[in-house]
Amino acid sequence: MGQPESREHRASGSSELPPGQRLQRGWPVTHYGPVPKFKPERWEFRVFGATADGDKHCWNHEEFSALPFSTVEADLHCVTKFSMLGAEWGGVLARTLAELAPPAPTATHVMVWAEYGFSANLRIADFVSDRAIFATHKGGELLTAEHGFPLRLVVPHLYAWKGPKWVRGIEYMTADRRGFWEERGYHNLGDPWREQRYSYQEEPGDGPEL
Repeated sequence: MGQPESREHRASGSSELPPGQRLQRGWPVTHYGPVPKFKPERWEFRVFGATADGDKHCWNHEEFSALPFSTVEADLHCVTKFSMLGAEWGGVLARTLAELAPPAPTATHVMVWAEYGFSANLRIADFVSDRAIFATHKGGELLTAEHGFPLRLVVPHLYAWKGPKWVRGIEYMTADRRGFWEERGYHNLGDPWREQRYSYQEEPGDGPEL
């Protein structure tokens, strides 16, 4: 499905910070709105939209927890200018889900949906990149609710808002459209190495066609 045009491989395992970022020793809690209360009996992860077979695919919490578990070492770059380097994330690789519930050949983008209607749009190549992971653990321990338990997406080569907390599903799309923060002035692509923070920095082709 191709690789994103980014410095992901250069950043992997490196102590180099993207421009404008500062090293963060701890892990600040950053989010908008309240922390949702996890109800395992009601939790469901959905893959829908432009799927290869045209069907919706669903996993309850027990089923999702039984999916193949992987770990990746990856940095986290927040648009508020802090970076956390070399964290170990554990969970389900995004590409694993793309293999279990593949997109249609016409799908070009993914909308990642989270609690309270939050969302983030990604190019398919970003979504299935080697280290994009639906994380349940950090450093071998379960995520706390404040940091996204039971599930958050980590896309290391993009700013952290592209990986929402409290994820509930993904929608394959045949055309790009902006997610929650992208509609509110953040850059549509969010590459920290190019310092793509805000929508006014977008160049032709960076955003959805009007």
